[in-house]
Amino acid sequence: MTNRWKSIGLAALLAGLTLSASYAEAAGVLTIGRREDSTTFDPIKTAQNIDNWVFSNVYDVLIRVDKTGTKLEPGLAESWTTSDDGLTYTFKIRDAKFSDGSPLTAEDAAYSLLRIRDDAASLWSDSYKVIDTAVATDAHTLTIKLKNPSAPFLSTLALPNASVISKKGMESLGPDAYGEKPIASGAFVVEEWRRGDRVILKKNPNFWQADRVKLDGVEWISVPDDNTRMLNVQAGELDTAIFVPFSRVEELKKDPNLNVDIDASTREDHLLINHAHGALGKKEVRQALDLAIDKKAIVDTVTFGQGTVANSYIPKGALYYYADNLQRPYDPEKAKELLAAAGASDLTLNYLVRAGDEVDEQTAVLVQQQLQKAGITANLQKVDPSQEWDMTVAGDYDISVNYWTNDILDPDQKTTFVLGHDSNNNYSTNYKSEAVKELVAKARLELDPKKREQMYVDLQKMAKDDVNWIDLYYSPYINVSRKNIENFYQNPLGRFFLEDTVKN
Repeated sequence: MTNRWKSIGLAALLAGLTLSASYAEAAGVLTIGRREDSTTFDPIKTAQNIDNWVFSNVYDVLIRVDKTGTKLEPGLAESWTTSDDGLTYTFKIRDAKFSDGSPLTAEDAAYSLLRIRDDAASLWSDSYKVIDTAVATDAHTLTIKLKNPSAPFLSTLALPNASVISKKGMESLGPDAYGEKPIASGAFVVEEWRRGDRVILKKNPNFWQADRVKLDGVEWISVPDDNTRMLNVQAGELDTAIFVPFSRVEELKKDPNLNVDIDASTREDHLLINHAHGALGKKEVRQALDLAIDKKAIVDTVTFGQGTVANSYIPKGALYYYADNLQRPYDPEKAKELLAAAGASDLTLNYLVRAGDEVDEQTAVLVQQQLQKAGITANLQKVDPSQEWDMTVAGDYDISVNYWTNDILDPDQKTTFVLGHDSNNNYSTNYKSEAVKELVAKARLELDPKKREQMYVDLQKMAKDDVNWIDLYYSPYINVSRKNIENFYQNPLGRFFLEDTVKN
């Protein structure tokens, strides 16, 4: 899922760090520096890591992904059974409470799933339309009947956006108020959200695993500038920071006060292409763009060798990744030929760039130079990070670098979101292929693993042929923390296990 951030002014930043330092003196309050501010705490209304990575410790889900990022394990559902025909799932809901002390019941779980399926504001409805009914047969029993068998169904229940929310709380507060200060089902409660500055969390004493939680609280602090964020950790003004620039890794490793954690990820960076803009609607033009970009040079120059060249929208190591997928060579001359044949020899593009993001700015300059060799002019439009995501969603761009990390183990989620449905214009690219969309839907229903794998191999081939976007590189998560912080860990799907983090 993508990650975009909001910016704050220097005065707000300095004031925020001063407050952070004093608050962090309280025992067990972890401060995390990130580029971005949250956008909402209503799970169904976002598709961004900046929200979901916080959701994962404010809400709980029926089924979780484990620390290795490879297996499902019980969450709020302590056990479940499946009928022989694969249509009926029965979940035993554990004895749990919301942060306001009210009981968390099967009715809340049913309400949450039907809401993500039916609410007009849901970005994830397609993945849950397979649900026919979701009924609480008693306070601790949830029965779900599917319209047809679904291979990824259990995995979709681990999506942070399918977190269990309070039915009573949502109906009484309304989505706007709930999205500002939710009733938590997870390890932490939102104490305060200072927009543009920080989200302040405190330990949820009513969490069913409260004894596991070592921290008293967590502050997610917005520090948009990468280098400033690193300096804050080095100076002890932040306990931890995420999104360490590739260029700073070796330097930070030499600091005796710091730990640099390089964790396996499902991150894939790609160049978004707006198919609705003129010549970009032609497949041959998009193929020319792919040929005109030297991905190995980007990996070497921008990631300092930390990344590897990507050849598929499914990340290496993930389920059904096709290692032999096409990887177009860097060939600016061939790109020129394709552009000429498509009547687009003088192509000029608006390249949306996030100001202050070191990696994004470096990539933009490099891509601009590479495209120029194929006769393509890319005008770099640097915008405040608070504007960039809104402009992308609105389609106010030609090309722009973005990234995705998987949120569930099954490839259906990402495939659906970027290739197989219309509610988000296929990740704001306006990519359209009825054949691809039909295969995405069929792959969701296929229960034979070999047949299903072949479907995803075909989808990877079709996406590459159509150039829905341009795959750039895969890279690990790189985070930094002070030596007194233990177990600050992120699994391959991006979840931070803050319930296990310790501040000494």
